[in-house]
Amino acid sequence: MIKPSIRRVRRAFLAVGATAALAAGLLTAAAGPSQAATQGPCDIYLAGGTPCVAAHSTTRALYGAYDGPLYQVRRASDNATRDIGLLSAGGYADAAAQDSFCAGTSCVITVVYDQSGKGNHLTQAPAGGAAGGPDNLANAVEAPVTVGGHKAYGVYVAPGTGYRNNNTNGIATGDQAEGMYAIFDGTHFNGGCCFDYGNAETNNLDTGDGHMEALYFGNNKSWGSGSGNGPWVMADLENGLFSGVNRGFNANDPSVSNRFLTAMLKGGPNQWALRGGDAQSGGLSTFYNGVRPNATGYNPMHKEGAIILGIGGDNSKWAQGTFYEGVMTQGYPSDATENAVQADITAVGYNSGSTGTGTLTPGSRISLRATTAPCCTSHYLRHDDADNKVVISDTDSSSSATDKADATWIVRAGLANSSCLSFESANNPGEFLHHYNYELYLDFDNGAGSFAQDATFCPTSGNSGVGTSLQSVNFPTKYLRHYNYTAYVASNGGPNSWDSGTSWAADTSWLVAQPWS
Repeated sequence: MIKPSIRRVRRAFLAVGATAALAAGLLTAAAGPSQAATQGPCDIYLAGGTPCVAAHSTTRALYGAYDGPLYQVRRASDNATRDIGLLSAGGYADAAAQDSFCAGTSCVITVVYDQSGKGNHLTQAPAGGAAGGPDNLANAVEAPVTVGGHKAYGVYVAPGTGYRNNNTNGIATGDQAEGMYAIFDGTHFNGGCCFDYGNAETNNLDTGDGHMEALYFGNNKSWGSGSGNGPWVMADLENGLFSGVNRGFNANDPSVSNRFLTAMLKGGPNQWALRGGDAQSGGLSTFYNGVRPNATGYNPMHKEGAIILGIGGDNSKWAQGTFYEGVMTQGYPSDATENAVQADITAVGYNSGSTGTGTLTPGSRISLRATTAPCCTSHYLRHDDADNKVVISDTDSSSSATDKADATWIVRAGLANSSCLSFESANNPGEFLHHYNYELYLDFDNGAGSFAQDATFCPTSGNSGVGTSLQSVNFPTKYLRHYNYTAYVASNGGPNSWDSGTSWAADTSWLVAQPWS
């Protein structure tokens, strides 16, 4: 279910001066968007007297001096592993090292390293009371972004994916105070239990109310909700998702959908707070700040000190989301400290990862134009707003902004083979073009083992002699085709109507065009 003496002198000094310094912005990062940071979020927390005891990121260093690995990947071709580090100390992920290591195959993220020095690394979650295991590992190329102008990858959690550490060092237990933040993709969520990051049980079981304190993001209404239809940032305290003092609904917790979302949670003896904001700009809003929930079992708290990512405390693993970075602290951070951390985050420059236009190069935004004459040479491949099917339709300069965006794609490295390609919707981030029963759809990765292959296409010369054809990686005789204005993967002759040989070569040939949006 949802479940030493020098230090004392330093803290005394900070208690007098830190809040003013933080509020004045003196501890915010001074680096430009393409430079390494002179300090990171964990330097800010340390200056505020609440040091990080866990610091996880696949995109950047969270300390200005950190120069170790961020995460580890394992490739499918030979099960070899490689640590992915930084371009420079205090800087950004060396995504090119991953791309080179994973070329021609696929990779998963096996470890997310703890930068705090406490050894609180996150690895594959084991079975738990709610679901078996071990859990799946995240596809290493499924959440590409740019940070500070540099390519990086997040942790894309499809249902069934989870990371955990049950043997931690320095994480709060019992009613001890702690804080945490995470940056999530605010458009990637569902109502499943539970996309969490934070403090959980050490035995993978639901051991009762108040045994967790983790950030939750999604639109699950079973244990709690805020205003609107969600998604919400809430606190998973075990057997309850809390958006405020009440079990259930709390109107002050708003629905949030920022592409990059900062979520913050902190808790101590009979106090806790929930905050959030846009990770690309602006400050934080406080969604709740007050006493512990009025339901029994949560005051005092009974935190156990494990760390989870993407799952609930008992290994409930039906949620989805994307994680870029997050930390956990010792002690209850001040609002001023958190505000300074948010300023650091917004200065970093998270971006969706589109880096060009009009070519079949990963990162490029494109539109795909049909070549079949006379019917369809003004038609473009798009997703259908009425459902999740993929179709072709007439698109031109007079088309609505929505229609243009629906016909725009971001080219990505192939989810199943990085030498091929996948296509992410430009206006539905995290959703990919894929085939199911040979018909084309747009969806989030549902955790099924075949999704990555179903969403991977290898470009070839156009079957008609014009443009480009896109060959299914797992059905190599089938190519992306439009038939009766609907998209399929189809062979040249076969048992299905869309395998018809009539105009097959033209229907499977596409012109790569400048993006409509």
